Amino acid sequence: MEPEAQPAARREEPVHAGLNGVGPHAPLASGSHSRGTRGLDWIVNGSQGMRAGWSVAIFVALYRLFSMIVGNLAVGLYPAVVRYDFSPSTALISEAVPFLAMLGAAAVVGLFEQRSLVDYNLRGPRRVTNSLSGLAAGFLALSALVGALAWGGWLHFGAVALTGAQVVAFGALWSCTFLLVGCVEEGIFRCFLQFTLTRSVNFWWALGIVGVLCADLFLRSRGQAGIVFFFWMTPLSAITGNGLWGVFAVALAGVVPCFVLHIKKAAHSGFWQAAWVTSTLFGFIHTGNNGENWIGIFAAAAIGFVFCVSVWVTGSAWWAIGCHAAWDWAETYFYGTADSGFAAKGHFLTTSPAGAAIWSGGADGPEGSLLVLGAILLLLLALLAIFGRKRESVAHQ
Repeated sequence: MEPEAQPAARREEPVHAGLNGVGPHAPLASGSHSRGTRGLDWIVNGSQGMRAGWSVAIFVALYRLFSMIVGNLAVGLYPAVVRYDFSPSTALISEAVPFLAMLGAAAVVGLFEQRSLVDYNLRGPRRVTNSLSGLAAGFLALSALVGALAWGGWLHFGAVALTGAQVVAFGALWSCTFLLVGCVEEGIFRCFLQFTLTRSVNFWWALGIVGVLCADLFLRSRGQAGIVFFFWMTPLSAITGNGLWGVFAVALAGVVPCFVLHIKKAAHSGFWQAAWVTSTLFGFIHTGNNGENWIGIFAAAAIGFVFCVSVWVTGSAWWAIGCHAAWDWAETYFYGTADSGFAAKGHFLTTSPAGAAIWSGGADGPEGSLLVLGAILLLLLALLAIFGRKRESVAHQ
C-alpha cells in the first residue's frame, strides 16, 4: 500500500459532499446562486475532497468537545480519576477518555470525507503480523536502552516490587492502558494527522506550522500567552525545564531535507512534509510533562518520525501502535523506570537512576538519557532492514 496515495472515497465515482452539501462533481445551476455555491464549495473542497485545514479544524473541535463530555462521565462514574496518581486503574480510565474522543471525532470527520476509520493509515497488509512485530521491537529496544544504562552504572536495579498474582494482574492492567496510549497517540498523529496533511501540505505550509509551534513555545517560556489552539486533553500552560530546545532542534533538523524535497518536486514529498509537522508536534505536546528535559523532548519527536517511517514502509500504522505500547509498558511496568517524568504505581521491577542526568535520564527516565538516541536509531535501522526491501519490491512490481 502506498500511504500517500489516499483515495478521496472508496467509490467508483467519488463525490465529495462539502459542508454545504454540494460536491465538485455535482451539476451547478445557472445564475448568481450557482456562482456563490461554487465559490463556497471551492473554499471547503479541494481535488481530494474536503480541504485538510477544514478536516483538522473539525477534528480538533470535536475532539475537545467529546473529551469534555466523556471526561465528565468518567469523573461521575469513577471520581478517583480526578486525583490522577498514575496507578493502572486511574491511568486506564484516563486513557479511555481521549481514545473515545478520538474515535468519535475521526468518525464524524470521516462522514464528511466519505472515509471509514481504517482509511486513515490503518489499511495495508499483514496488520496482525505488523502489530506483533511492533510489540516485540518496542520491548527489545527499551530493554536494550535499560541494559546499556545498567551496564554504564547509570541505572540501578532494586528488589522486585510485585509477586504472585499481582504480576499478572498489574501486567494485564498496564497492558490495556498502554495499548490505549498507543492507539490514541498513533491514532491522532500517525493516522489522522499524517494521512490528512499528506494529501495537501507542501514545504511552505509545513514550515509555517512548525514555525507557529516554535513561536508558541518561545512565548510560553517567557510567561506570555501561547498562540496555538491546542487539542490535547489539557492546554500547555507552562514549559518545564529546557524541553523547548528539543522541539527547536527537531524543527531545525527538518528544514533542509524537506526544502530539498520541495525544490526537486520529489514524488511523495507531501508525506515527508507531513512527517516533519507531526513529529515536531509530537515533541511539542510532551513539553508539558513533569520532569522532561530537552533530550526527552527531542527523543519523543525523533521516535515520532520513526513511526512515520513505519507507516511508509509497512503501509499502515499498526507497527507503530504495537511498538509504542510495548515501549511504554516495558519502561513503566516491567522495568519500573520513570516515563516522561512520571513514576507509576504497580510496577514489576524497581530501578533508580544514578550519575549525571545526561546519561541516566534523571527524573525524565531512560527517555531523557542521551543513550535513547541509540535505541531510536536501532529501531529505525531494524525497520528499514526488515520492511524496506519489501516496500521496494512492491513498488517495482
